[in-house]
Amino acid sequence: MKHFLLRLGLDLRKLILISTILSVSGLFVVSIFILNYVIKQQLIQNSLSINEKYAEKIATSANQHFSDMLQELDYSARLLEKKFYNTQVRKEEVKRLKNQSNNFNSVLLVEQNKHILAYAPNTLKLNFNQAYSTIGIDGSIEKKKTYISSPYWSISNNLIVMMSQPIYNKTHQYLGLISGTIYLQEQNLINTMLNTQYDYKKSYMYVIDQHNRIIFHPDKKRIGEKIINNTGLDYINKNTKGSIRLKNSLGIDNLAGFAHIPSVNWIVVSQQPTDDLLAQANTLIFKVSIGIFIFYFFIFLLIWYISSFISSPLNRLARMASMLNHADIENKIKEVDPWYFEVLKFRTSLLMSSETFSDRIAELKHRVNTDPLTGLYNRRGMQLFLNELLETRTEFAVLAIDIDFFKQINDQYGHDQGDVVLKTLAQIMLTNFREQDVCCRSGGEEFLVLMTTADANVVYKAAERLRKTMQETTINQMGQITISVGIAFWPRDAEDVSDVLKLADNKLYEAKHDGRNCTKSTAV
Repeated sequence: MKHFLLRLGLDLRKLILISTILSVSGLFVVSIFILNYVIKQQLIQNSLSINEKYAEKIATSANQHFSDMLQELDYSARLLEKKFYNTQVRKEEVKRLKNQSNNFNSVLLVEQNKHILAYAPNTLKLNFNQAYSTIGIDGSIEKKKTYISSPYWSISNNLIVMMSQPIYNKTHQYLGLISGTIYLQEQNLINTMLNTQYDYKKSYMYVIDQHNRIIFHPDKKRIGEKIINNTGLDYINKNTKGSIRLKNSLGIDNLAGFAHIPSVNWIVVSQQPTDDLLAQANTLIFKVSIGIFIFYFFIFLLIWYISSFISSPLNRLARMASMLNHADIENKIKEVDPWYFEVLKFRTSLLMSSETFSDRIAELKHRVNTDPLTGLYNRRGMQLFLNELLETRTEFAVLAIDIDFFKQINDQYGHDQGDVVLKTLAQIMLTNFREQDVCCRSGGEEFLVLMTTADANVVYKAAERLRKTMQETTINQMGQITISVGIAFWPRDAEDVSDVLKLADNKLYEAKHDGRNCTKSTAV
């Protein structure tokens, strides 16, 4: 991992930024995941709870209402048992029961042989001489007690539910029944009560009887339909109230709350499509996610600024660590503001290293031997400086320089004039290169320069400047004297210094082979 990071060349600021990006991204993903889970689970639980409470509220209200309706029928039954055979009383009581509360769409008084004795309203136009056999009438006469039918089609072609109370005389002989009917597909008081909707994320309510037939539904076409393939039906039938996530008969996932109506043994179900709820949840999550993203983006910008503030002095000092040989490096190091402890320690260490480096360079310059003719360092001096550069891992370039046709100069003008050429070249070299660069006479007409830089372009320009200056310099009427230059770099070209020196010599020979008076570099 360390080697991988080193190959990437990441500085402190980039490391902080990458760590921040990874951390913030991770937090954002985790936050969205938790938010998505928590919000959806909370909404689901809220929906189940609300639907259950609403179903229970409606069931309680309906139970009281149905109890009142059964009591109304029971009151009429107690009244009629005394005057069952009084035609006028029967007619008036049926009419009164129909009109007093408007709970029933129709009222029937039926004797035990299934003949209608009285009815309301008059629009039914029933035949008193005819025995009527319906699910409601047959069931009531069969049970001879309080009775509530399942939905069925009446003789007048209405989908109805019939409630009835038995009528007995004083000797407990069964006489017949008094019934009230509710038209499920028409407007009635029960319908109005059950149709009261509440606006909670597209929830809706329906009512089923003990046989799973729909008594009430927002879609009137489904009234009277028997529910099948509902995954929650068994649970709903077995429990008096509660909530459940289910798939209805249409295969739609719903969040349902339910409650039983004890008086009629019906079940109120209030439910909401899960997809509608989750769609709203997704909208909410998206809006919240934008807010979270903006927050984390602000945090990122803040950390970006702080990271720049923290890493800036360390980055500056790190760059200066490779420039300890520069003359003004101490002043630059002192310019760095040590506003926290690590920077202070690093700066102090660099200052001490810089002073030590400068002292060792000065000592080196005094200790090394110089060439007596040119005043340049000789091979021994060059070797000492090489050792120092290698110890400090300072990158440098080697310039191998040779005077073109120097033997001819000695032969034609004498060795004295040859020495003048050597000294002139040495002076030009000292003028041409920087103080921290080392100029050496390696032997005869051969010279070496060690430049403390890895910039190939800078080195090449310096070599060309030296070559052109030498070419343009007239020495005691000897004419134009030129030089050839070969350049190599440590450690870029080779880790072994001797190999670098050989590469520089090879480039020098290449320059001589190409006609002399030119510069050849391994970087070209």
